[in-house]
Order: sequence, then C-alpha cells, then structure tokens
Amino acid sequence: MVFKSLRRALGVGGPTVDTVLDSPDVQPGGYVSGQVRFAGGDHEVEVERIVVALQTRVEVEGADSEYDATVEFQRQQLTGGFRLGPGMQHAVPFQLPVPWETPITHMYGQRLHGMTMGVRTELEVARALDKGDLDPINVHPLPVQGAILDAFGQLGFRFKAADLERGHIHGVHQTLPFYQEIEFYAAHQYASRINEVEVTFVTDPHGTQVIIEFDKRGGFISEGHDTISRFQVGHAQAAGVNWPAQVDDWVRQATQRRGWHF
Repeated sequence: MVFKSLRRALGVGGPTVDTVLDSPDVQPGGYVSGQVRFAGGDHEVEVERIVVALQTRVEVEGADSEYDATVEFQRQQLTGGFRLGPGMQHAVPFQLPVPWETPITHMYGQRLHGMTMGVRTELEVARALDKGDLDPINVHPLPVQGAILDAFGQLGFRFKAADLERGHIHGVHQTLPFYQEIEFYAAHQYASRINEVEVTFVTDPHGTQVIIEFDKRGGFISEGHDTISRFQVGHAQAAGVNWPAQVDDWVRQATQRRGWHF
C-alpha cells in the first residue's frame, strides 16, 4: 500500500490518503467495502469532508461527435469537518452500495475490454478538493445475468464489444443515467438474417429486464434495420431454466414476429 499524495491540490506537506478495499470483487445490488486511511502532513489542516464515490466512463453522443465522459453514479460522505494534526493517522471504514443497475465489468471470467469502474476518494481541505486515483472494482454478473450470457455463448454467439451509453432506453425505467450494451456477433444458425445482437440488462431487486436489439442483415432489395425485444426475468429463475433453449426461443420469437424466418 502506498499513500497517495494530495499535494497537487492541498500544497506541499499536506495530508495523504489511501483507500484499501476489502475485496475488488462485487455484484450489482451488493456493497464495496474498505477503509480510507489518511495521515496528517507537516502542518495542521481543517478537513471539511471525506467522500467515496463510484465512477465509470460513459460514451456520450454529441451533435457532431462522440466522446467519453467520467460519470459518478453513487456517492457516500464518510466524515464531516475535523482537524487533522501533523503526522496523525486515522482510518474510516465504509460500505458503499453498488446500485442494481451497475454495469458488469467481467464476463466468462474475463474483464470486458473498455469497461472502467472503480471507487474514487475525495478529501477536501479549505475548499481545495483532491480526487484521488480510481481504485478499480470488478463487477461480476448476478446469477441470472451470468446464465443468460452463458446461454448466448453456448448457442454460438461470439462476444464483440461492450460499452456504456449515456441516456435512457425508451419505455424502460432506469435509475442510472446510462446503460450497458454487450454486443455479440450472430451465431451461425441465425447469421442468414442477423448481423449482430446487443444485450442490455436493467436490473432491480426483483429481477432484470433483458433488452435485446437485433441488427438485421440486409439483402439486395431490402435494407437492414434494427429491432428491439424486451423480456422480464426474476432473480429466482437463475436456476432450473434451460437457458440456451430460452434464449433461442427469445431470438426466434422476436425475429419471426417481424417475418425474419431462419
């Protein structure tokens, strides 16, 4: 463990802080816990507050361009104001809730390329705010999410990419200002009609809404276009369901309703 200097914002000889997580591995709806350890510098300071927050990187679509932005989506104040003397050392424990809609960073036991998620610690002294380094966390899928993603893999869908989009999905209740898209190349048995599939989970304490967007393959006459289907799944359904058969049924239901026969 190396204490992170706050001298950029708080001046030479200011306090130092280090956030130590009990474990970086979490799931949506759980908690990330740990300690914020801080020590006084070479002079006394008035600390106004210490805050921990969950942050991620989100893709934002502008009028003429796309860019990435840092978004804070959960925040907890750990202390109010106090006086920190020279060389004094303290530790404050925390347990920060991980929202149910938190995007996953791992799938099939591996980190999803491009997913950035972590805990940021802020220490404010005399209106000078220092946002420390991002302590990464690993957000693993809930059982029902993992079962559905495993089913796509078993059916032959190949992972392409994952990203976070700023905004809200029409007709879907969201508590976070962004959502995750997990993209797959179509399995061979669907490839004559579908190019790609995007899967989004919008989860709450009762279950998850599975939003599946299909990128239709175009032909010489017809143009390709997208279609979206939504399915509600309870957390208790993770076990006891033949998920490859269920996902296959979802895909066939959605495409056959639109006349896309395989």
